[in-house]
Amino acid sequence: MWVIYVAKVGVEIINSTLAAALRTVIVLIMSWIIVFASGRRNDLATIGHKSFLFLTLSGTATGLPWLCYYKALQIGEVPKVASK
Repeated sequence: MWVIYVAKVGVEIINSTLAAALRTVIVLIMSWIIVFASGRRNDLATIGHKSFLFLTLSGTATGLPWLCYYKALQIGEVPKVASK
């Protein structure tokens, strides 16, 4: 539950869309660090068009709710936005 309060503090003084974008960049950097650390960067060449399309759709389906969630955190009370 503490993670929700950390996010709430993060959106108190900046725009919720900017906060979500910054969070996404941090997740992106961490993900690429893991890809390179695990030696899987060569697998990029094996991603087919179908996999890329569905990963893009999945990313969109994941990202849009987060934008709404951060906006709700910015304008609402944490217990009303996020349940335990």
